[in-house]
Amino acid sequence: MANTYNVTEFIFLGLSPNQEVQRVCFVIFLLLYVAIVLGNSLIVLTVLTSRSLGSPMYFFLSYLSFVEICYSSTIAPRLISDLLAERKAISWWGCMTQLFFLHFFGGAEIFLLTVMAYDRYVAICKPLNYTTIMNQQVCMVLVGMAWVGGFVHSFAQVLLIFQLPFCGPNVIDHYFCDVLPLLELSCSDTFLIGLMIVANGGTLNVISLSVLLTSYTVILLHLKTRSSEGRCKALSTCGSHITVLMLFFVPGVFIYLRPSTTLPADKMVAVFYTVVTPLLNPVIYSLRNAEVKKAMKRLWTRKDNSQKYIIFPSHSSPFFPETS
Repeated sequence: MANTYNVTEFIFLGLSPNQEVQRVCFVIFLLLYVAIVLGNSLIVLTVLTSRSLGSPMYFFLSYLSFVEICYSSTIAPRLISDLLAERKAISWWGCMTQLFFLHFFGGAEIFLLTVMAYDRYVAICKPLNYTTIMNQQVCMVLVGMAWVGGFVHSFAQVLLIFQLPFCGPNVIDHYFCDVLPLLELSCSDTFLIGLMIVANGGTLNVISLSVLLTSYTVILLHLKTRSSEGRCKALSTCGSHITVLMLFFVPGVFIYLRPSTTLPADKMVAVFYTVVTPLLNPVIYSLRNAEVKKAMKRLWTRKDNSQKYIIFPSHSSPFFPETS
């Protein structure tokens, strides 16, 4: 058991000390969280019930939407309730639990985005071998590896924090438990642990972002041989994906790839990857996609309920679907 000394709970300062600002933020974040849950749940339900969305791209998209719901639910409900609470306290074990699931789902999302980029690379650059390479077993293995990668990343982060002693004070200038604010509260030398956390979290973000940008660069270069219409469709999809990647990874790099110190802007930056990006997933990845919108319309009108879901139907296309 960790040696916590006399600290049994932590106190959050939250986003703002102003009560009026907190009430406004309560309404905004409540609406955003409801939109995140409903939007991503609709994507999962649409993919699971629509026969036309049986390609690996939509298979991975459904898992990404599920991860977004879990990831946002780790932070948003606590943030929303604390906006109306006078005392924003969390137990030591509650803090460790929140820290674990934050990095577990965040890490799983990073690896899943990498898997989705690989899927697009194979679909565009190796179309003749796509169905052979991205078969059902391979897709299941890739999703499993994303979950395992998220667990390993999170376990390492929590293990480093778990062994630190906390003697007081116990006030965290943030709205959730994270590694850097906790490092500042420890009453021991955290320089080495801080470097290990940077190596784990920051390096993961940088390497993953570099791999993703490289893969999309290769895809875009390969599109020079395609027709103008095909290039426009693929460029539209790639551009949307890259937008989400930048909004998710750039704040992560800013937070975790620096010495173990916190900045006043950290809370605002964290809002992007804990609330904004999960909301953009259903908008950018799905609602701009004509095939997804058609499937959602069929689901809404209950005309697609009798169709059996097939993960990889024979008519599935390995190329980017039509976008509006």
